[in-house]
Amino acid sequence: MIASRPGLSGAEFDAVEREFGFSFADDHRAFLAAALPVGRGWPDWRDGDRAELRDRLAMPVEGVLFDVAENGFWYGAWGPQPPEPADAVTVARRFLMTVPRLIPVYSHRYLPAGRGTSGHPVLSVMQTDVVAYGTDLDDYLRREFGGGEPGPVQGARPTVAFWKDLLQAFR
Repeated sequence: MIASRPGLSGAEFDAVEREFGFSFADDHRAFLAAALPVGRGWPDWRDGDRAELRDRLAMPVEGVLFDVAENGFWYGAWGPQPPEPADAVTVARRFLMTVPRLIPVYSHRYLPAGRGTSGHPVLSVMQTDVVAYGTDLDDYLRREFGGGEPGPVQGARPTVAFWKDLLQAFR
């Protein structure tokens, strides 16, 4: 059972999206409009610490940058890898500013941003380790909180640029 408060209103969605510079995907928005989950691991879009929410929004990109700097990760579409880690991070950061933004659902589980979109797999993102934890939001919630089989799922269809490539790289 997920503890919750009344869902976000249209005005609250508008304020959150304006403040943080993204739009929720349609299914994510519908979920948060029905009820706002509260408690450990859930982002509190209504009353949460704004700096903590910004950190959670930045975590997927910052995790990739950590792997670039510390673990030699390099994505082929970025071109030749600079020999110096600091230069590699600069190139990677520039590219990562253009990839679809991931929005926290719970803990380190994310959905892509984007009004007019839905049905994306829920991704577990830890640095460049990206795993599908649900074929979509409903599947994820059933698995994680509704007595289903929690954990990675096979057959999830990755949907967004860059992140889907990391998902495929770790199958």
